[in-house]
Amino acid sequence: MGDYFTHPNRRGAFPPVVQSLLIGNIIIFVVQALGYSDQLLVNFALWPVGTPPGAPDFQIWQLVTYAFLHGSFLHIFLNMFVLWMFGTQMEYTWGSRRFLFYYLFCVVGAGLTQLYVVSGATDGIFPTVGASGGVFGILLAFGMRFPNQYILLLIPPIPMKAKYFVLVVGLITLYFGMTGTQAGIAHFAHLGGMVAGLLLILYWRGKLPVKPRNRMR
Repeated sequence: MGDYFTHPNRRGAFPPVVQSLLIGNIIIFVVQALGYSDQLLVNFALWPVGTPPGAPDFQIWQLVTYAFLHGSFLHIFLNMFVLWMFGTQMEYTWGSRRFLFYYLFCVVGAGLTQLYVVSGATDGIFPTVGASGGVFGILLAFGMRFPNQYILLLIPPIPMKAKYFVLVVGLITLYFGMTGTQAGIAHFAHLGGMVAGLLLILYWRGKLPVKPRNRMR
């Protein structure tokens, strides 16, 4: 039997990187709500490469900044809740520097995946926003680091081992992406964040052809 996981690590609910990410995302969301959303979206959302004249252009910094913009209160609430709940234990496990690098790596990986998926799209030009790519990467990391730790779900209210929870989330996201269910949500970007996180963890563990200097669990 694994331990039940229903709250962050007891060493503190808000380690520095998680705390900074929460504060940064919330502040930017408030600025969006105050009437500056359009300006932020034009400059900092993730726009496809090669947009037509008159549309916002892709800029390299958007591969990071898009993750600090959100489309609704529910969007930011869910992302920040998962970041807090699972990111806290991962930051205490890895340390702040490694955790921040991992999170940003997943964000960029998700962004690159989304750029690839929308390349050549003919059904309109839309920006991508949200921290979900990084959050999905954190879910994957938690499932790999604590595979047998139980997560007490809210909906449905049943316990599930982390490794199965991550697998179910990944399969559902893949299904939504392949079938076009829940249009307007970047499902493949979410998967891209998970894949980027998997590759980085495998690299850190020495499981890839290129070996790191210091392996980790």
